[in-house]
Amino acid sequence: MSITNNVTRFLDAHKVNYEAHDLPPEKIGALEAAQFLGVPAEQVFKTIVTEREKGKPVLAVIPAPRVVDLKLLALFLGEKKMRLPTEREAEQITGLQAGGISPLALINKGFRVVIDASARNFSEIHISGGQRGLNIKLSPFDLAKLTNARFEVVCAIV
Repeated sequence: MSITNNVTRFLDAHKVNYEAHDLPPEKIGALEAAQFLGVPAEQVFKTIVTEREKGKPVLAVIPAPRVVDLKLLALFLGEKKMRLPTEREAEQITGLQAGGISPLALINKGFRVVIDASARNFSEIHISGGQRGLNIKLSPFDLAKLTNARFEVVCAIV
């Protein structure tokens, strides 16, 4: 039985097609989530908190096997540079546990969201459901619309 939380209630209220999937409750990475779900790692997206020199942090939603390219992200945002906070800092910034950080859980919190352009190659992607143990499969275009996100190449292959 899948977990119901603010994210699933939000998706239901907006009549968005999605599937909720249970994952182990302990923190697992996006690559492990892909294995658990039996889907290609490139289809599971992780949310990376990044910080600007001034202003609200930015959420970069990128494929599991990749890392955010801070120079590409800064260029896209018109920033001089971006930085990655520590896991603990990311948890403090978002109020969510690592492994459960989701742009859908942070709607109306003022975060800018950038989704890696590779998401457009899929009819559906997997993202965190806003807490550990919950994964959401939905259209990347629905995700972009709900979070007011833009698609851009912002990651490098590891």
